[in-house]
Amino acid sequence: MTADLKPVLDGLKPLSRLDSPREMIRQFTPNWFAATMGTGILALALPQVPGVAASLHPVGEALWYFNIALFTLFAGLYTARWTMFGHEARRIFGHNTVSMFIGTIPMGLATIINGFLAFGLPRFGAGVIPIAETLWWIDVAMSLACGVAIPYLMFTRHEHSLDGMTAVWLLPVVAAEVAGASGGLLAPHLADAHHQFVVLATSYVLWAYSVPVAFGILAILILRMALHKLPHESMAASSWLALGPIGTGALGMLVLGSDAPAILAANGLGQIGAVAQGIGTIAGLLLWGFGLWWLALATLITIRYWRAGIPFNLGWWGYTFPLGVYTVATFKLGTTLQLGFFGIVGTVLTIALAAMWLLVGAKTVAGGWRGNLFVSPCIAQAN
Repeated sequence: MTADLKPVLDGLKPLSRLDSPREMIRQFTPNWFAATMGTGILALALPQVPGVAASLHPVGEALWYFNIALFTLFAGLYTARWTMFGHEARRIFGHNTVSMFIGTIPMGLATIINGFLAFGLPRFGAGVIPIAETLWWIDVAMSLACGVAIPYLMFTRHEHSLDGMTAVWLLPVVAAEVAGASGGLLAPHLADAHHQFVVLATSYVLWAYSVPVAFGILAILILRMALHKLPHESMAASSWLALGPIGTGALGMLVLGSDAPAILAANGLGQIGAVAQGIGTIAGLLLWGFGLWWLALATLITIRYWRAGIPFNLGWWGYTFPLGVYTVATFKLGTTLQLGFFGIVGTVLTIALAAMWLLVGAKTVAGGWRGNLFVSPCIAQAN
């Protein structure tokens, strides 16, 4: 009887699957920041649901506070790993897959910055804008760095093959367009017209820095799946990652386009403001349509994986952020085009997003408590 109960009792102890609590730090990887991306985008989507936005706003705000705590915890753990186990932490740059997740750090931070505008501004007033602006420039720097540094490592140090390719290749690249969309949300809140223009122009550059590269990867990914079929079950959630750059690209064009008329006019460029707005609307609608195709495809792929049964890992957070940013783009299209259809679709997507967040969150808490989710492939590969 005692032997039968031991596994159960061990499961009630925190980090029971680790040799020591220090292993949590030693094995910590950037994959965990994907949880801040999923939590943050749900917080931002909830207050946009038509009809019940006011009721869901406090829920979204609570999730935003929770997300700040998560990001702070993860940043502390990852900093501790570099401080205590720097010789092992550096191995991430040579790992084909884990290095891609460095991009989740600036993307997780972007959701917190956007939360300052959605929740911090009405709660604390205009004093949060300088904080959001400072964090945004930090986010921009990180996004630009990982957007070029990780591909450089891919070209010079990593060993890749077409049959082993997955959508995680997108993670370091997409960070810049996420920062660009965030800049579009921030720009109108800046007091100085010149600062607004600088942020707007930078955001357009960030969009261009990311989206064409991401779409090039998507084209290769389609070829890879046609030739070599679906990735291993451990990468099941990666099929949703492709929805990320599509949804973020659409949202970026819509937000920047809506900013353009007033900001460009205030800086003597009013003649191109209406053009930028029109381009943003059409581009957002076209990208949304492309995303609809990928959403349907990813759903079919997921059903196939789940019927076969797949083990849980932190990669499951890939089900959340891409769906969430596509949902927010859907709501933005609804307000831009004044079409209720997009509000209905966005509501359905928000329900799916919330359900997936609850499922993945519960499994993450359970796995994190036991400690079995603290595994660094960089260390395992070296051993």
